Amino acid sequence: MEAKRKEHGSRQRLLDAAARLLADRGTEVSTRAICEAAGVTAPTLYHHFGDRDGLLSAVVSHGFGEYLQRKRELESTGDPIEDIRVGWDDHVAWGTDNPAFYSLMYGQVKPGHHAKAADEAQGLLMGKLEAVAARGLLRLPPPVSARMIMSANVGLTLLLISQPDAAADALSARVRESMIAAITRDAAVPETGERLSVAGAAIALKSTMAAEPVEEIGSAERPLLDAWLDRLSVHASR
Repeated sequence: MEAKRKEHGSRQRLLDAAARLLADRGTEVSTRAICEAAGVTAPTLYHHFGDRDGLLSAVVSHGFGEYLQRKRELESTGDPIEDIRVGWDDHVAWGTDNPAFYSLMYGQVKPGHHAKAADEAQGLLMGKLEAVAARGLLRLPPPVSARMIMSANVGLTLLLISQPDAAADALSARVRESMIAAITRDAAVPETGERLSVAGAAIALKSTMAAEPVEEIGSAERPLLDAWLDRLSVHASR
């Protein structure tokens, strides 16, 4: 029992030391510096994490955990579009406050690989977009809208990390509002053009039915209905 406790302690010290050094020195921190800060030898690091990259991957998972917990704790404003604004601003703030973590999380990617925690982050955004769609205010299908929002949000945050800007808040707000305008419509302004109206209705119906299944539509009919609704929603991007 004592041996397991010591082993867990050395692993945690390595994670804590790596996190501190990343915050202080950026992503170029050395294995030697991490081991010295944790008070362990290099073989201990290799035992727990394999190599430096394995340790940094674990640190990224830790950083994502903190980020996701922060996201989960954000209270809804009652307006899903406003919730997207709040989520956008929080994402930028967390990234610029934790540049080393963020650069590892989003800036050093491998083709075809992504952190599972990123899926949960996108899932939280999808929930907000589904609520917008259910109100008939989404121009594009939620998955497309989510990818647009995430790509702009991440790209902007990485830009602000690499090129700090005194007018960062104003720039972030402009990009945020341009993205929201691209994927939503104003409830007070009637849709112009039959295609967009049909597409909006298809997106809204699919999102509503995802939250409130219709018993009369069986498991055989639902995939066909979804396929029709997806086909109709494509008109929104034309």
